[in-house]
Amino acid sequence: MKSLNQEPFPSRFSCTVDETISPGLRVDRYVSEKLKILSRSQIKARKLRVRVNGHEVKISRPLKGGEKLDFFWEDAVCEALVPEDLPLEIVYEDNRAAVVNKAQGMVVHPGAGNFRGTLANALYYRSLEKGGGLRGGIRPGIVHRLDKDTSGLIITAWDEEAHAFLANQFKNRKVVKTYAALVQGCPREKKGRVEMPICRSRRNRKLFTVAPWVTPLGLPRGKPSLTCYQVVRAWAHHSLLLLRPKTGRTHQLRVHLRYLGTPILGDPLYGLRDSRFPRQTLMLHAKRLSLILPGFEDEEKRTFRTPFPSRFQEVFSALNSRLN
Repeated sequence: MKSLNQEPFPSRFSCTVDETISPGLRVDRYVSEKLKILSRSQIKARKLRVRVNGHEVKISRPLKGGEKLDFFWEDAVCEALVPEDLPLEIVYEDNRAAVVNKAQGMVVHPGAGNFRGTLANALYYRSLEKGGGLRGGIRPGIVHRLDKDTSGLIITAWDEEAHAFLANQFKNRKVVKTYAALVQGCPREKKGRVEMPICRSRRNRKLFTVAPWVTPLGLPRGKPSLTCYQVVRAWAHHSLLLLRPKTGRTHQLRVHLRYLGTPILGDPLYGLRDSRFPRQTLMLHAKRLSLILPGFEDEEKRTFRTPFPSRFQEVFSALNSRLN
């Protein structure tokens, strides 16, 4: 390995380790699980290298709170990703980032069985149209995720510096995300919070479930998860909620609402059959997104909004008609 002093490529990201870091957390896990700037596979493929307090270390080194980190990695060769001219609803765009209103059914980035038709494919095409290349592996510009069946706002970056800037806001929980969910039933409290850890289901490893705070042996179980909610409209058997996740666990909103006793209408994984709307798809929509844009570090947060999609409007009309 060449010395980092030779700088074969520039520093891509720098930060200071959280004081609340779990004891013994390795560099590679901190990058993939906490910072989320590279996945585990990308860490290896892109030859991640790191300095801790100015000294090069192995990525297996345990970290301590307050240490200064500088990360270096190579650009990826992305032969597997195919640019595709797919329709995108662009809510905002500049030369550093774009906010997209993702359609329901669109996968965010390629994975098993979904190598074409993804948001990443569309972004690659758009980047080439803009005269840029592809930097960022098979997830160009993807800063955060939305489930395939969740529609709504998602921000993407056009360069890695912008990606790191946005990822740092998500990591430090400075991004405010607001979702709308049409659920079965109505919570007892019109405004509240669900604070329950989430872990993989033992019965089905593709699903997640709430977990007790500790195991019978007194060990922590699951990842801490917090969702705030507010009921904004209620009908006889359904209600409309605004949700503000304070953490970003996989399927968090869907799992927490199921735990609350009000599963999301049309949820094929965590919902219940609804005889009134038997063919309804997932009624979860990322409605509002508030953050600081790359290149506008000294500015206040920008807030982006999107209206309810047609599937919400259709169910609203059906529910309102039954009141008359």
